[in-house]
Amino acid sequence: MSVKPEHYDVIKRPVITEKSTLAGENNAVVFKVERSATKPQIKEAVEAVFGVKVKAVNTTITKGKAKRFRGRPGERSDIKKAYVTLEEGNTIDVQSGL
Repeated sequence: MSVKPEHYDVIKRPVITEKSTLAGENNAVVFKVERSATKPQIKEAVEAVFGVKVKAVNTTITKGKAKRFRGRPGERSDIKKAYVTLEEGNTIDVQSGL
């Protein structure tokens, strides 16, 4: 499978948090993805960019919080995260970067 420019639009960046590190123990990787991306698009993009086999994709949308920016009220944007479970024997090292 060849890498298309659209694949880089689907996957924005890996999410490196304590929770995503725990998910890594179950052969899963967490990515911040485009809000309009579907599970099949995310699977295709991860397989093409990283050269791994994807077992499952679970997505979640985190609603933006109301915060204050320089004393003025504002709101963070909504974020879509994809929990990508890999087949046995496949790994992605997100700690080192691409």
